[in-house]
Formats: sequence, C-alpha cells, structure tokens
Amino acid sequence: MSTSSSTPPPTGFLDREALNLPNFITLTRLILSVVLFGLIYSGGLWWTSTILFVVAASTDFLDGYYARKLGQITILGRILDPFVDKIIVCGSFIFLIGEPTSGVNAWMATIVVGREMFVSTLRGLMEQMGLDFSANWVGKIKMIGQCVAVTTALGFLALPEVLQTATNLILARDVILWGVTLFTAWSGLSYVLRAAQELAKAASQQANSASASVENSQGDQ
Repeated sequence: MSTSSSTPPPTGFLDREALNLPNFITLTRLILSVVLFGLIYSGGLWWTSTILFVVAASTDFLDGYYARKLGQITILGRILDPFVDKIIVCGSFIFLIGEPTSGVNAWMATIVVGREMFVSTLRGLMEQMGLDFSANWVGKIKMIGQCVAVTTALGFLALPEVLQTATNLILARDVILWGVTLFTAWSGLSYVLRAAQELAKAASQQANSASASVENSQGDQ
C-alpha cells in the first residue's frame, strides 16, 4: 500500500485505527497463504491450491485500493502488506520444491527469496538515510510475474498425468518459471543501480550545499 502527496500520513501501529478493512484483507491473505502451504505440503487438491493462490494473490490489489480510497493507511498496514506479499510468493516457491513435477527447483527459490531479502534490507538502509526508495514499476511487474509463475506451477500439477509428460507443456512451464526467475534477479540488480544513483545524487547535493556554505561564510568576512 503506497502513499502519495495527497494521501494522509499513516496512523498508529496497533491503535484502533489499525483495525480496518484493508488490514483485515491483508491478514486474510496471510491466513490463505498458510492454508495454501498446507495443501501443497499434503501433495493433493491441486486445482483447489491453484484457485486459492489466485484468490489470495488478487487481494493484494484490494487492500491497497481500499486503504487509499477510505483513507485508512496505517503503519501496521504498511508493514503487513509487503511482508505478506513476500510470504505467499517465497513460501509457494519453497514448498513447490518438494514437487518435482511443478518445475520449481532450489535455484529458483534461492534467487526469489534472496532477492526479496536483499531488496528489503537495501530499502530499509536507504529510507533510514532519508532517501525515497519506494517500489517502482519494475517491482510491480516482478510481483505479477511471480504470481503467474506460481499459478503456472500449481496449474501444471493439476493437469492429468498424461499431459504432465507432454514436451511442449513442460517447455512452456520451464520458460515461464525461468523467465520470471531471471527477471526477478534483474529487478534486484536494477534496485542496486537505483540505490547507487540515489546515493551519488545525495552526495552531490551534500557537496554542493557544503560548498555554498563555505562561499557564504567567506563572503561575510
């Protein structure tokens, strides 16, 4: 749930304002994620798992929409929303490793989870320095791509066994999974480059400010 200049500042962490519809939707997504992981771990009901994931992932749009529309942006919501997003995507990749037919392997899960951990840490450091490091269009496309990848893996598991051995379907599944994985890695690199640009810009502004301060002090002498 992102904010804009016309959006009121977030309210308290666990006060009464935090008990609102957007946060309820986010918590519902978290609960659905746990149920989804249980279904994947049990190794069955793949169509149910696929539909459940699509429904849970779709609520990511709803909580942000209602938070902005109703003016109910809270600190709790700003923490929970990205956290739950990472839980449902990273958790799905991790649990799907146990199903070889899904096409998801340890390399994919490592790249996805590692990227999320790295960018979250980088964002925290940048914002601690007072620099804006909110998600951009690359991050949004990455999230959509990851949801498509997980849906593809779950949907493949839901297919009859005779179709799971079809070469063309296996190729399409692997192209989607590896394509999203590589884009995820690239998106992490793009954030690194963005951070470097922001730091260089901040250093330049600081240097210019210091230079102007010295010139002013010399002019007053």
